[in-house]
Amino acid sequence: MSGALSPGSRLKIRELADQMGVSVTPVRDAVLRLVNNGGLLFQSPRDIRVPVIERARYLEIRAIRMELEGLAAEQAAIHASTQDIAFLEALLQENEEALAAGDYQQCLRMNQRFHFALSEIGNMPILRELLENLWLQMGPLISSGYKEGGRTMVEHHYTVIEAVRNADGTAARSAIRKDILEGGKILLLRGALSAPSPAN
Repeated sequence: MSGALSPGSRLKIRELADQMGVSVTPVRDAVLRLVNNGGLLFQSPRDIRVPVIERARYLEIRAIRMELEGLAAEQAAIHASTQDIAFLEALLQENEEALAAGDYQQCLRMNQRFHFALSEIGNMPILRELLENLWLQMGPLISSGYKEGGRTMVEHHYTVIEAVRNADGTAARSAIRKDILEGGKILLLRGALSAPSPAN
C-alpha cells in the first residue's frame, strides 16, 4: 500500500524478515494475507511479486474509487469540525513538503492518509475498509505517478478542503472525483499499466 516496491518487483521473505528484525513466520503470514487481498501475486513459493495491473482492472478500480471516495468526501463535508479541517490542511502541507523534497513514498503516505481521512471524518468505517483493499492494489502505481505528475497529484486537495470548509457536499464529491481522474490520466499516458495477458 505504501508504494515502496514497484509493480513487478519480487519479494524475498527472508530478506524482508532480516530488514524488519523479525522471524520469517510473521512476514510469511503477512505476505499470504496480502496475496489473498490482491496486494501481491503468488506465482510460486519462491516467486512472489507486486502485481502489474492491467488497464481494464485499473479502470474498474478507478471507477469504484470515484464512487466510494465521492461519497466519503460528501459525508466529510456534512460532518467535519474545525479540527477535522485543520487536520486535512496539515496532511496537505506535509504532502507538499514531501513533494518538494522528492520523497515520493512520503507523498503517497500523505495522499493516502488524506483520502482515508475523508471517510473517517464522514464516520464511514465500512467504506474505509473497502478503500484499504482498493488502495492496497493501487499504491505502487500511485507512487510512481508522483514522480511525473508532481503537483497535479495534490492540486484538487485544496478544492476538497474548501468544499469541506463550506459544508458543500456536492462540491467535495466533485473535487475528489476530479482528483482521482487527473491522477489516473498520468498513469494512463505514461503507459504504467500492463496489456491483457494472452489468457484473457
